Amino acid sequence: MKPLDPKLLRYAAPARGYVLLTTAFGIITAALVIAQALLIAAALAPVISDGATLRDVAGRLGWLAAVVAARAVVNGLQERFAHRAATRVVADLREKVVLRAAELGPRWLSSGRGTDVVTLATRGLDDLEPYLVRYLPQLLLAVTVTPAALVVVLGLDWISALIITVTIPLVPLFMILVGQLTQSYSQHRLLVMARLGAQVLDLLAGLATLRAFGREKGPVARVRELGEAYTRSTMSTLRVAFLSGMVLELLTTLSVALVAVGIGLRLVHGDIGLETGLAVLVLAPEVYLPIRQIGVQFHASTDGITAAQRAFDVLDEALPMSGTIPAPDLARTPITFDGLSVVAPGRLAVAPSNLSATIHPGRVVALVGPSGSGKSTAVLALLGLLTPDEGRVRAGDLDLATIDRSTWWSQIAWLPQRSALPPGTVREALAADPLAPPSEEVLARAMRLTGLDDVVAHLPRGLDTALGQGGLGLSVGQRQRVALTAALLGDQPLVVLDEPTAHLDALAEDQVLATINELRVAGRTVLVVAHRPALVALADDVIEVRSASTESMVTS
Repeated sequence: MKPLDPKLLRYAAPARGYVLLTTAFGIITAALVIAQALLIAAALAPVISDGATLRDVAGRLGWLAAVVAARAVVNGLQERFAHRAATRVVADLREKVVLRAAELGPRWLSSGRGTDVVTLATRGLDDLEPYLVRYLPQLLLAVTVTPAALVVVLGLDWISALIITVTIPLVPLFMILVGQLTQSYSQHRLLVMARLGAQVLDLLAGLATLRAFGREKGPVARVRELGEAYTRSTMSTLRVAFLSGMVLELLTTLSVALVAVGIGLRLVHGDIGLETGLAVLVLAPEVYLPIRQIGVQFHASTDGITAAQRAFDVLDEALPMSGTIPAPDLARTPITFDGLSVVAPGRLAVAPSNLSATIHPGRVVALVGPSGSGKSTAVLALLGLLTPDEGRVRAGDLDLATIDRSTWWSQIAWLPQRSALPPGTVREALAADPLAPPSEEVLARAMRLTGLDDVVAHLPRGLDTALGQGGLGLSVGQRQRVALTAALLGDQPLVVLDEPTAHLDALAEDQVLATINELRVAGRTVLVVAHRPALVALADDVIEVRSASTESMVTS
């Protein structure tokens, strides 16, 4: 990532105003720094050379106090706005990353990027705050204070200006050398953190299964090993940061010392005035300070820079093609799989392979086939969440690629194998339209049909029980009942169910069958991915999905 990547301004709108404000603060700070140096020299020189009293320099000291106070106020305001802007920028980027990941679809997330997005959207982007609060202001000060102060030094003493001009490029040179090393350590640290996060997420997701088999302590060693690796990578980054900071401090100290020695020798020989020499001595450290601080703060911001680059990588991912034609009415329009083939990622297989079938309105259609044949993938292609490698999905005479996705999705209710509910109450999760909730009678009937009434009866506050993110507080089977009830209460003409009985017992399976039959009676189309014979027997039409090797796709 560049010191100030234009992508940050493009993707994070709050960063634009912050950069402009910080630039303005930098210009004001440059003026105050120069005024402070000149006032200090003007106040001290008469006292040292002419024996002036406090009364004689009181006016200059008053102005000096005002400048120091103004500089403190500017620094305080800059710090305050920096923290506010950092919070907004991180929140804005986090929202954009999560939304883009959702738009890219479950197929992209399941390719291994899902855990990276989780790590990035939680802990990773928080590391961007040091970059915005500490590093970026110093970067803007370096392009305002440093040139302005150097120009003033040049006007006062060209020899000191020459020394500064020769030595100052050494600071960014050393900063680049040590910064590249530190950035590689930071990238390794973020990678280890992502692996640790993925391992913990997998452990939490499968904890119930591990406990059932008495193997819950097995992954402890692996998590501990990753934690220790993360600690080692963090300490390596800090070690390099401290050593490089010491090098930069030593370099700038020696550079200022060269200026001071030159001024001292010329003061002895009377080649420079005392007030001029004092002004240059006060300004010299100010010339180096912003650049030196860039080096110091760069190491605190490398994690955030790396995280921001990963966020940009997600945001730069191309979205599936979406058309502009409004979707036809799915209550009257058949949907056709026309030679649909999708290459399975990580496998030498095409699943589904050359799938051709038609889903007629108002019927229950079952997708059947062995595990890995591509049933769920065919559903994702129908939803427009992935682009097939061959073939297409049609709604009537329209190719799905030409249809506006929002008008398409508004007519479909999708229940994946593991339903995730939005945070809120159970009642809110069931209401498709918060402004027009179903009547109590309709709600009670739908809940009896899906068996949700028994679940709600055991909740502490019934339908008003608050659920966490993703439906936290309910089991997978209970979440399925909530989602199934919501689909029953909705009015979407097409309902897609991916293994709706996978996490349910025999009694609950009968309730799912009754719900599907109710949807059919209501004239709604139901597409169900089915393994259990009872679901297949209930279907009006059965579509068999097959897979094939990638060689067959090439030869065809």
